[in-house]
Amino acid sequence: MELYKFGSRGEIVKQIQRALQRVGYGVIDDGVFGNITREAVMAFQSQNGLTPDGVVGPATLAKLLPSAVANAFKLKRSERTITDIIIHCTATPEGVAKTVEQIRNEHKEQGWSDIGYHYIVTLDGKIEQGRDVDFIGAHCSGFNAHSIGVAYVGGLENKPGVPYAKQRAKDTRTDQQKAALLSLLLDLRKFYPTAVIKGHRDYSPDKNHNGIVEPWEWIKDCPSFDAAKEYRRI
Repeated sequence: MELYKFGSRGEIVKQIQRALQRVGYGVIDDGVFGNITREAVMAFQSQNGLTPDGVVGPATLAKLLPSAVANAFKLKRSERTITDIIIHCTATPEGVAKTVEQIRNEHKEQGWSDIGYHYIVTLDGKIEQGRDVDFIGAHCSGFNAHSIGVAYVGGLENKPGVPYAKQRAKDTRTDQQKAALLSLLLDLRKFYPTAVIKGHRDYSPDKNHNGIVEPWEWIKDCPSFDAAKEYRRI
């Protein structure tokens, strides 16, 4: 995993800053790893028995973002060979809650044997177990055999008066969902150190064979944000 340090930018830096805020440090969550963030990281490291170098690596992240599933269920390594961790949204309008059981029932009504995803992240940041990871999921056609499917509840705008079918894709993740997704992926990375982390849309066919899956080639917008870019350093 790459390190986050002075000069780093992006959504993960913003999550680090928010984690620092939660433990009492006055940093701004602007996604820019500047001097104030570096000083806060050094102070946090000193107080938690870590080398106070101001660099956020695996050990510091583990302290800042403790396991999101530790108090829910025991995360286990799949007996399958896992090459991909695929991020999804549930195509649910913004702010509308949905539980793993509701999704499971919806999938069964479509004729599936069980819920298609292995993990669900609810609006409040709770991670729920979906299909057992030892069983092949049903979340990305052609790539299910060797992948883990992770979905967050949301992914669609919620404009009053607009029919569901016409609601557009939107990154609706709450702060709690963003933190939980990151924490879960860090945990999964321990089991699958070489697995590729990408969004569902990144598995669309490369129609012009230029080696890049471009927006016009996406089968769907899922997960409504650039997961490959956001999690490229994990």
